Amino acid sequence: MSLDIDGVRLALADRRWRFDIALATDGVHALLGRSGSGKSTLLNLIGGYLEPDAGRIAWHGEPLSGLAPAERPVTTLFQHDNLFAHLSVADNVALGLDPSLRLTPQQRERVSGSLDQVELAGYEKRKPGSLSGGERQRVSLARCLLRNRPILLLDEPFGALDPDTRTAMIALTRELIERQRPCVVMVTHDEDDAHAIGARVLELVDGGVRRR
Repeated sequence: MSLDIDGVRLALADRRWRFDIALATDGVHALLGRSGSGKSTLLNLIGGYLEPDAGRIAWHGEPLSGLAPAERPVTTLFQHDNLFAHLSVADNVALGLDPSLRLTPQQRERVSGSLDQVELAGYEKRKPGSLSGGERQRVSLARCLLRNRPILLLDEPFGALDPDTRTAMIALTRELIERQRPCVVMVTHDEDDAHAIGARVLELVDGGVRRR
């Protein structure tokens, strides 16, 4: 079984892409390429933020095209932490379970457990503005883990971090990926990041994607 991207075509302004590839369900796949090569475009197609002009995206044989992002078996960790400043750390993570934040005590325990996994136990009541950049990314990662979707998209999540924090965040993300074993598709400009997280490298060139 795999994440199948079959004959997917998209035209935006003067750019044209065609993607054809099958990605293993329990692997980490890093998309490398020049700016404009289509890395984020492919991620957005998988996540449902863009719809293809033609072709098919399927998970375990079931088509994803036409499904809204929230309906897909996908969660995304963005380069910028995407947290709500007025909400506590716990509530930012809890959004991964229920956007209304009407959680049961058992769900609140799951939120705390997810924060513990990213080494932020005890941070539940803090606000994002009181955290470092690396800590905010850990909160976002905790939310992704709590959603526990089988496809995890990483949109340059380490690019804005300082070198030491970046190294620690990559190591933590790799550890958690090995534990949950999702299908991971990561956009990065840094091949060292791809190797550090144990990814198979895919290169986007000439409007398409190829394995290295």
